[in-house]
Amino acid sequence: MADALLPATVIGSWSFPGWYEKFVQDVKEHPEQFGPVDREEAVRDAVRLVVDDQLRAGLDRITDGEMQRVDFNLGFYEYLGGLEPLRKARHWGAPAHDQRDRYRCIAPLTAPDGLGVVTEYHRLREYVTAPVKTPVPGPFTLAGCIDGGDVYADRRSVAEALIPIVAAELKALAAAGVDFIQIDEPSFACHPDAPDYFLDVVARTVEGVDAYISMHMCFGNYRARAVGRRSYRPLFPHIGRAKVDQLALEFASREMSEVEILAELPEGMDVAVGLVDVKNTWVEPAELVADRIRQVLRYVAPERVSVTPDCGFSQTSRHIAVGKARALAEGAALVRRELGRS
Repeated sequence: MADALLPATVIGSWSFPGWYEKFVQDVKEHPEQFGPVDREEAVRDAVRLVVDDQLRAGLDRITDGEMQRVDFNLGFYEYLGGLEPLRKARHWGAPAHDQRDRYRCIAPLTAPDGLGVVTEYHRLREYVTAPVKTPVPGPFTLAGCIDGGDVYADRRSVAEALIPIVAAELKALAAAGVDFIQIDEPSFACHPDAPDYFLDVVARTVEGVDAYISMHMCFGNYRARAVGRRSYRPLFPHIGRAKVDQLALEFASREMSEVEILAELPEGMDVAVGLVDVKNTWVEPAELVADRIRQVLRYVAPERVSVTPDCGFSQTSRHIAVGKARALAEGAALVRRELGRS
């Protein structure tokens, strides 16, 4: 945890600066016009900008904004061997999850050079000494965009193949000095019908990883759309047995619905509570954030609480993300003063 009580942080992604989004699109359409030095320079400039955004907003723990990634986890598939791209199911109309890139297995999955997250961490550390967190998509969520083809029978089989790949990345991050790793597994919240299986997947993925482990479980945010029934109740009480140090859950978009279930978590498990809505362009006032923190503290001791957005800011306009991050930091500061812990 960051040193501050009620540390304000992000989930992982930050809004792409406008020029950088244009650069990424240009590289995709005309890759021959950009060399590796051009790409590295652009990534580094983008990382420096989003680090500055977060620090100026007053956040206590930051990320590199996932500037090297595209649409949360799609960039990771470029590191996986054994895949071929599939045609998108739909290109036109309202944006939604059926417009995501998808892949088919044509050989057993491999990641000979890892998933690229260690490189991201080293690049971030060149620009900041503040506490940081490193998000990594979990194996079941990564498996969601992969058709097993003739190699794997179903999604679970694909996830099984990804567990050692993700686990190796987590161990490499810990060895590189990362002390806070976040596993992104929104698919767990959207598919709550096999709790023992999911808990086993988590346990095997994080086994032997020497770092503080958070697990983020939202209800989907691709193109600012949810993808599952937005209730955590089906995950309780068994989610309290997850082999993680913290659960990161969304509450703002649901107007703090189900916040009382936090009382059912074991005292040894921390929580990161989503208190600003990344799908809404309205910037919550700091006092509203503070009131939401007060609601949380009815059920969880402040020493166990971090405050976050509901999900990543990758689908949120940058100026709105900055305003929401500032509201998080200021709201947390208000409550700290009330607790005499400023």
